Amino acid sequence: QNHLLQVMTLVAMEPPVALTGDDSANFVRDEKVKVLRSIDPVKLEDCVLGQYLAAPDGSEVAYTEDPTVPDDSVTPTYATTVLWIKNPRWAGVPFIIKAGKALNERKAEIRIQFKGAPGAEGMFAGQDIPRNELVMKLQPDEAVYMKTNVKSPGLQTKPVTSELNLSYKERYDVEIFDAYTRLILEVIRGRQATFVRDDELEASWKIFTPLLHQIEKEKIKPIPYEYGGRGPHESDDLIKRLGYAYHE
Repeated sequence: QNHLLQVMTLVAMEPPVALTGDDSANFVRDEKVKVLRSIDPVKLEDCVLGQYLAAPDGSEVAYTEDPTVPDDSVTPTYATTVLWIKNPRWAGVPFIIKAGKALNERKAEIRIQFKGAPGAEGMFAGQDIPRNELVMKLQPDEAVYMKTNVKSPGLQTKPVTSELNLSYKERYDVEIFDAYTRLILEVIRGRQATFVRDDELEASWKIFTPLLHQIEKEKIKPIPYEYGGRGPHESDDLIKRLGYAYHE
């Protein structure tokens, strides 16, 4: 929850007054706190909770079959949560946060999907027009790329998705340090912009604490999902209802 909200606030915040100089650390964190204080506590209907089963080939046991886990545990190992930021810039835009264990791949990324281009379906009658997406990969391979539509090669007039890709490893001949190297360096330098301030932490917990209490009190049972899969199908259904469209 903490790391995911850190990423979300950096995406949604307004530009800080300054990124260098005296008090620049507080300028950044002030904007992040403003975002968090604009979010109401999460409701259960805006969540999908899951718990992984055993692998189909028997190579991995289910979460509740772990000897350190109670057989009747309802602890989620997967969650999709929708946050709504109530400010003029983001009103009505769903921020979807997903995290889980025992999934088909390990990655951390920010994916911003734009609305469909006006009139595109009229110009390309009967064709599925993928939406443009801006993707920022945090790990395992840092990259920024834009998924956009181009004319397909050849004689057909058909739009297909391509990528304008900036891969850090391929573009820059420099060492890419791991995440905590930068943080340790910031500690040595005495800079605090990348660390959580107490009011930011408090605002974060106000978003999730009521939901966590409800889950614990009502013993909400998570939805089972296959080990090594994408998570519960109900998560895809929730995201689809919000208007997100999957494209290859």
